[in-house]
Amino acid sequence: MPTALITGASRGLGEQIARQLAPTHTLILGGRPSTALDALAAELGATTFAVELTDHDSVAAAAESIPSLDVLVHSAGVGSTLRTVAETPADEWRHVLEVNLVAAAEVTRVLLPALRAARGHVVFINSGAGIRANPGWGAYAASKFGLRALADALRGEETALRVTSVFPGRIDTDMQRELVAIEGDDYDASKFLKPSTVAGAVVAAIHTPADAHPTEIVLRPTGRG
Repeated sequence: MPTALITGASRGLGEQIARQLAPTHTLILGGRPSTALDALAAELGATTFAVELTDHDSVAAAAESIPSLDVLVHSAGVGSTLRTVAETPADEWRHVLEVNLVAAAEVTRVLLPALRAARGHVVFINSGAGIRANPGWGAYAASKFGLRALADALRGEETALRVTSVFPGRIDTDMQRELVAIEGDDYDASKFLKPSTVAGAVVAAIHTPADAHPTEIVLRPTGRG
């Protein structure tokens, strides 16, 4: 079976993508070392890429054991405190950009030989914030606009690869609950996309026949009007 590496696989959207790819792919599950990551790997018969993605030396060392890679899904990421540009300190900009953009670029770079060997497919889980920046979301949106640029540049440079950006609206996750609490609203899961729905769109893109290149997928929750 083809091999797929999914970052951020221990929970949320990354876990759902792993579960839906498991019947058709040999999985490598990326994430911080944890019992949750190990338990999912045992359940799915997968191996782990158990590193902190901002530790670039560890990422490079882990990548050495992957000679060929058919699919790389970038699902790992962090949110940001909702602050105006005037209120956001430099350290927060650095943290969000380091995790959401720089780490994705470096993971992709060190795995390019393996992806080239398989004429592989790279999927970047972006966000609606990668298309439009709203007030208070500056740092997070900047990281996602950057991620879109990374995908576009990679697509133009590595023409033997398929590169897909997925732009989901707000998803029913633990991070979403935290954001809604910050916004001062009551949480209503029906207003948000289900992780399994977004995962299904990602898996459908991966299974698209080789004569087609799914470059961008945009999903919006119907419950938000």
